Amino acid sequence: MSFESQQKNMYRLAKLLENDLGYIWGEKESGPNGDKKGFLRLGKVFLRALAEDLGLRDVKVTSNAGGIAVSGECSLYGMWENGGIYVCIGQFCCGKDVVLYRSIRNLKDHKGGYNNYITRQELSRMSYQQLLNRLLLLRKDADYERAA
Repeated sequence: MSFESQQKNMYRLAKLLENDLGYIWGEKESGPNGDKKGFLRLGKVFLRALAEDLGLRDVKVTSNAGGIAVSGECSLYGMWENGGIYVCIGQFCCGKDVVLYRSIRNLKDHKGGYNNYITRQELSRMSYQQLLNRLLLLRKDADYERAA
């Protein structure tokens, strides 16, 4: 997928995440107007292309719809030669953060390094290249000490 397409998908994700995808009064598991299904579908497409652009060799992309009161999440686990990255997109209960990323040692590492976050506002303003550069910083720091 081209950088231009990924840029558009990134902005579409940011726009979807502005809404309450965990709308409890809407359609079961779909949120208002089916936005939750659209978010989960677009999130997986975006993360698969992101993995390719990051140069990851072993990749696992998943989505979890959760219940009707939450947005659900899309996750990427990917490995370079000396380490890896975990990226999760969703509406977290902590506030404005929508992207969580951290270093990992293998595809089954669910603890990883320190959590880093990108807010919805940052996601809607940054370029796709800036996102890639930010995530690639973890590649240089593959040998990490796990947070206590």
